[in-house]
Order: sequence, then C-alpha cells, then structure tokens
Amino acid sequence: MRVAVLGAGYAGLVLAQRLERRLPPAVDIVVVDESPTHLVQHEVHRVIRRPSVTDALTLPLRDALDRAELVTERVERVDADAGFAELADGTELDYDFGAICLGSETNFHDLPGVEAHALPLKRVHHAEAIRTQFLDVCESGGTAVVGGAGLSGVQTAGELAALARERNASDRVDVVLLEQFDSVTPAFPENFQQAVHDELAARDVEIRTNTPVQRAEADSIELAEGTLPYDLFVWTGGIRGADAMGGERPLVRNDLRLSERTFVVGDAARAVDADGESVPASASAAIREAGTVARNLERLVTRELDGDGTDFAPRLKPYRFEVPGWIVSVGDGAVAQVGPTVVTGAAAKAMKTTVGAGYLSSVKAVEKATELVEAELNE
Repeated sequence: MRVAVLGAGYAGLVLAQRLERRLPPAVDIVVVDESPTHLVQHEVHRVIRRPSVTDALTLPLRDALDRAELVTERVERVDADAGFAELADGTELDYDFGAICLGSETNFHDLPGVEAHALPLKRVHHAEAIRTQFLDVCESGGTAVVGGAGLSGVQTAGELAALARERNASDRVDVVLLEQFDSVTPAFPENFQQAVHDELAARDVEIRTNTPVQRAEADSIELAEGTLPYDLFVWTGGIRGADAMGGERPLVRNDLRLSERTFVVGDAARAVDADGESVPASASAAIREAGTVARNLERLVTRELDGDGTDFAPRLKPYRFEVPGWIVSVGDGAVAQVGPTVVTGAAAKAMKTTVGAGYLSSVKAVEKATELVEAELNE
C-alpha cells in the first residue's frame, strides 16, 4: 500500500512525520516536493533585512524524515478521484491514499501589469530580490509600495521601514502600504487591527486603506484617486491554488477530504470546519489540519489492511479550527492576540520568537530553532 504526501510545506511535513509514526512499516510513504528543503515561510520576510537568517529558516527534508521516500520533483497534475499524480519529469505516481499539501501561490487577480511589475514574497529568492532592489532605493531615495495589508503585507512593510532606518535613509524613503478594505489586517478583530495600525504608523509606514490597485506600470500604480509613482512594488494581495490544481483552492468537507482517497490540507484548500466556520489560510491552521488528516488516514489504512470484508467506512474525525491567537511582526516590534487580549512591545516580540522556534523544534529541527532565537535576540 502506498500513501502519498504531495507537497512538504507546513501541512505536508507535519503530516508526513505523523504518518511515519502512525502507519505500519508495510505501508510505503512517499513525499513529493519540488524543493529538497522545507521553508519556515511565515518568517521569510526576515530575509529582507537579515539575509543571514536564511539558514535558520530552511530545513533539509531528508533530515526531517525517517523512513518516507522523498521525491524532489514538481507535481504537475493531480487526479484526486483516481489516486494519481503526474510529476514534471514524466513520472506517474499512483497512490492508495494521498494528501494534497501543495500550498498556494500569489494571486495577482488578473490586475493589468501587477504580475509583470510587482515582486511577490513566497520564497527566499523573492525576499532577496526585494532586499536588493530596496537597498538601491535607500541609496537614491524613492518610494516602496506594498500592495495588500494582510499579515504578509504588514510584515513586509515593517521590514522595509526598519531597513530604511538602519541605512539612515528614512528621510528619503517612503514606505506605503495599500489595502482595498477599510483597515489593515481586515480579517482580524478590530482591537488587533488597531494595534497593528499603530505599530505601522509608529514606524513611519504610510497606510492607505480603501485603496484598491487598478493596474501597474513599470514605475507607477494606478489607483482610483490617481497615480502613485514607485521605485519598488511588492505584492502580497492574496493567494490562489497551485498550478497542479488548476490555480484553484477546492472546497473540502470538514474531514478535509476532496475524494474518497484524497485529502487536501493547508492553503491548498478552502476548508469549512466542524462548526461550519471558514478556516483562514495560515501556518497554524495547516499544522493543525495535518494532525486531523494523519488520524483519518490511519483509520482508512487500518481498515484496508485489516480487510474485514464490510462495506462500512470508518468514521473520520472532523477538523475544528481552534488556535490560541494570532501574531504578526512589525519591524522590530510585534502585535499578538491571545484570546480577546492584544499584546505589543517586548512581550509580543518574545511570543513571535517562541512561535517560530517552537515550530522548528516540533519538526525535529532543534538546532535550527536555536539559530532562529539567536538571530531574533541579536536584532
């Protein structure tokens, strides 16, 4: 029997590790990812200001897995009903049960010129490109624009403003954060939104809400109220599904299945939990979803191996979205929400450091966790 995990981001890596512990040795586990390394993506904005942190944020997948077969290749197409994946090298991978954990890509929403002229922030090389271009802006002066004020956009704007200060360029560099809705971090509670707004403003980030981008040229962005010239344009304005999923994020049932044999986990899906609530795309949700899917796959595999001859499928566990809170970096600061309480300052920054290091420790990367803590404390 073969169980395939397609993608090794947060959802895929955590799921694969749990399957290694839960499934019997007779079951082959295959993990497919286009990269040989796992990226702690929610911290990739750090690379804009601290390139040296890259090593702490990248974990060789082979070091993180015990017995799973690792295939380093891009997934081109998935047939969830047939239990089939086609890889970029032409390999056809059949599986008895599988999980699509391919994450998401930047959504440019077909806005004219935006994909052609804006830099996304999904990979280390994106952060490096943003840094290189922004250092030129710091030298000559100009405007850096970040489109989209979700968590990623807030963190990017905060890093750019902090880097400008470090380069003694704050007086000649403007960092502008655009958001089409009426607040930053619009998907979060009002007290969190206000705290994030205040942290950004304190770091001289210009915030423009109710300001959707209409189109982009090589050196300017067209807004409803006029044209905004820029020297650097970063786009964090949403996500779409992976190319292997036709760019779609399919809606999955609350047990996270797309078909009888295939689950979709993390950002790759739009999930509705056991309480009927939409699950936000986030690292914390992906990690917790992986735990639910690991238990459900164990039940399905056990039934197949036992071969009890009945037609009754095992009852699968529904996923319930429960996280203790949210946290976002804003340059050298941070904002955290724990229950109804919002925390800022040193306490929030310590929480942010703990979250990243705790995740790395949980996936058997204790040395990387230590590196990350040291990098954060030395800022």
